[in-house]
Amino acid sequence: MRPAAKAVSLAGVVLVIAIAARLPLSQDRQTARDVDRITNALCIVAPATPYDPSSGRAMLAPKSIPADARCPVCGMYPARFPRWAAQIVFKDGASHYVDSPVDLFVFLQNTDRNARRYALKDIALSYVTDFETGQWVESHHAFFVLGSTALGPMRVADLPAFSSRKRAETFARSRGGKVLTFTQVSPELIQSLSHNVRHRH
Repeated sequence: MRPAAKAVSLAGVVLVIAIAARLPLSQDRQTARDVDRITNALCIVAPATPYDPSSGRAMLAPKSIPADARCPVCGMYPARFPRWAAQIVFKDGASHYVDSPVDLFVFLQNTDRNARRYALKDIALSYVTDFETGQWVESHHAFFVLGSTALGPMRVADLPAFSSRKRAETFARSRGGKVLTFTQVSPELIQSLSHNVRHRH
């Protein structure tokens, strides 16, 4: 093949590749514009894990987090973050698992958005993990540390939880922060900490 014909042939191949590469980009841009036009609050959330009577656990007791359970707030896998994990147990014994105390508060503040079949009135109990011992603690009795150097599962500030004020204060002295009770964690505080308040599932 002559050099001139080779050059024309090569230019044709390059043109075809350039056009083919451009098409998906145009479609991706269109898709991105279409997503921005969506104004409804449609969220796809994994269902709560049903209560298993054969587990031998009391219906409202905290449960081990299944490895495949997804956080209904952010989509992460709470079992991968055992020191941070929390769970919501509904009156029928079903549970939702979340990856951190902040996401627990997001869930509680907007249950209808984060749970398919449940409302706030359907929640029996919620639990957080004691950051130090790994034991489950009923969240209304836990103490949370705001502003410590500990980063949560999303590698941002979170609220490490503790079963006693003494443990929380010891942690705050060594890692910084201020101890709060459950009722002191306000919606405004959670909004400032959460990247999931306006999360699209």
